Amino acid sequence: MSDQAERLAALHATAFDAPWDAAAFDDLLAGPGVFVVESADGFILMRAVADEAEILTLAVRPEARGRGEGGRLTAGGVAGAAARGAERVFLEVADDNVSALAVYRRGGFAEVGRRPRYYARPDGSRRDAILLARAAP
Repeated sequence: MSDQAERLAALHATAFDAPWDAAAFDDLLAGPGVFVVESADGFILMRAVADEAEILTLAVRPEARGRGEGGRLTAGGVAGAAARGAERVFLEVADDNVSALAVYRRGGFAEVGRRPRYYARPDGSRRDAILLARAAP
């Protein structure tokens, strides 16, 4: 495992109920067009291919939330995608993830579609995935 994958997995575990492990991060980081923007309190993992980019995950330590870190990381990721030739950036987020939706909407993302009942919850319920997009600067 790379040190970066271990670091990302540890931070991801603080931010999500179903975190990705270091092996998953190692696999993703080895993929074409994958890049990370990191800070002391979070990171954004993205993939840029041809003229499109996708936000794979955004993680901010719980104790650092509400201070604009998610917005700064998103802006850095969008700028990184544009530098790699992306013209549009996409992501999907659960419809009940209100804080993430607010970060992305403040960052210029708008809903472009939905995947009904896409995310399974531990209690057996399912939530829609909201597809968001914005132009890269």
